[in-house]
Amino acid sequence: MAESVVLDPVDLDILRLLQNDARTTYRDLAAQVGVAASTCLDRVARLRRAGVILGHELRLDPARLGRGLQALLSVQLRPHRREIVGPFVDRVRALPDTLALFHLAGPDDYLIHVAVADTADLQRLVLDEFTSRREVARVETRLIFQRWECGPVLPPGAKTPALPDDPGTVTEM
Repeated sequence: MAESVVLDPVDLDILRLLQNDARTTYRDLAAQVGVAASTCLDRVARLRRAGVILGHELRLDPARLGRGLQALLSVQLRPHRREIVGPFVDRVRALPDTLALFHLAGPDDYLIHVAVADTADLQRLVLDEFTSRREVARVETRLIFQRWECGPVLPPGAKTPALPDDPGTVTEM
């Protein structure tokens, strides 16, 4: 397990703000947390070196790319052995439909978040890419109606900002 990094309130504010908008300039970020821009730059660089900040992500809207239906696939492999798991993970990660892949403990071995064009495309994916495979013992499909972004992620015990009164921001599918 990775070792935790000690963070002070300014570090926590920097992380919270960057999680909300990673394109914030160092000058704006510094003004919001109450430090000099050079200090802010040094702190962000230290957080990167410590492995707290892993990088920047580009998020795309699958619906705008013709993939308006999202689902979660629970997959059980048999046998669940290393020589089966590695190639299975590589194959699933290479599918253009896959958004995220989770290896689980419990009755299901994997949870796969997919985005497809429609129900016929989802059926094609399940039948052609999963249930047709000898090592796949079972697939359960759950459609996603709505998704909400959560966070920011902060260390245990860190003071979190007050929650808004409104129901939150919804990401449309």
